[in-house]
Amino acid sequence: MSYEALQTYWWIIVSLLAALLVFLMFVQGGQTLLRQLSKTEIERSLLVNSIGRRWDTTFTTLVTFGGAFFASFPLFYSTSFGGAYWVWTLILFSFIIQAVSYEYRTKANNFLGRKTYDTFLFVNGLLAPLLIGTAVGSFFTGSEFSVNRLNITNIADPVISRWETASHGLEAALNITNLSLGLALLFLSRILAMLYFINNIDNDSIIKRSAKTLRYCSSAFLVFFLLFLALILTKEGFAIDPGTRLVYMEKFKYLHNLIEMPIVLIMFLAGVVGVLYGIFLGSFKSSSRGIWFAGAGTVLTVLALLMLAGLNNTAFYPSTFDLQSSLSIRNASSSEYTLKVMGWVSLLVPIVIAYIWYAWKSLNKKKVSESDLENDSMKY
Repeated sequence: MSYEALQTYWWIIVSLLAALLVFLMFVQGGQTLLRQLSKTEIERSLLVNSIGRRWDTTFTTLVTFGGAFFASFPLFYSTSFGGAYWVWTLILFSFIIQAVSYEYRTKANNFLGRKTYDTFLFVNGLLAPLLIGTAVGSFFTGSEFSVNRLNITNIADPVISRWETASHGLEAALNITNLSLGLALLFLSRILAMLYFINNIDNDSIIKRSAKTLRYCSSAFLVFFLLFLALILTKEGFAIDPGTRLVYMEKFKYLHNLIEMPIVLIMFLAGVVGVLYGIFLGSFKSSSRGIWFAGAGTVLTVLALLMLAGLNNTAFYPSTFDLQSSLSIRNASSSEYTLKVMGWVSLLVPIVIAYIWYAWKSLNKKKVSESDLENDSMKY
């Protein structure tokens, strides 16, 4: 593979990991529903133990995604994580208190109490999808940073990229496009959680409440998702001249990307249809199959959106402070040798996915019921 092909290949790999992470954030969505879907302590324990079997998978996927992004596009990693650190610090902190909560929630004599840990789970469920969605929204709206590669020769201050605002990333939440994607992701995580509960829990009351609440969350999700789509498809985008590599503003850039990449368009439409059909199955049929259609649709839709942001001569991490500091898959990637070595390692990905699928099916052979709580010494 050529260097450019390797760069494109790794953008697709990173985007796929991000799409899988969004799907697995049904765990976070479920954590925001613990009080809403339960009326008794037993029902709440059923909900916690249903998603508790998956929380480490989401956390592992987040770490894998971050590692892959760092290895393949290190300049993005250093610019975003080194500049917009308040956002990423909040995200990581929310995942830390999530891990602590699952570990100690039911431990004897824990001094904080079960309600405190349930509050921690709610905080993680609220902040993680909202902030991650807001951060990804900046792929389309831009951030205020500058990049000067010559600084690497400055021994006194060898910093290549600098963030140009004092809020260090928190300003992204004030942008309506970013915020609409964050809210859409939050409600999507709740939708996927309810579909998962219908699939995974043996309790008629929880299933009925999930089906009913699913309709309200779906309406909110559609409002914010359609708003996000309308905003990005009608705005100017950050295009790159393939000859000079100069960044310039192009009207309807992301709409053009969608039209000029028919495979991406097909993926996007198929993903949206999958999500809508999964919602229909869960809310009107209480079908356990809804999670599979909505889950596959989520992966396809997120993958397609990230293709719009990074391919077809588009800056995936644009700078509104200095257009020419914008990052693309061409100027932010690792060396050809690094990408090639990593490419061989990536051939193991199908094996890992097959193992995850096997482990998932093994754990889901039997729905979670009250008898499991009585007999499970490892319950959360």
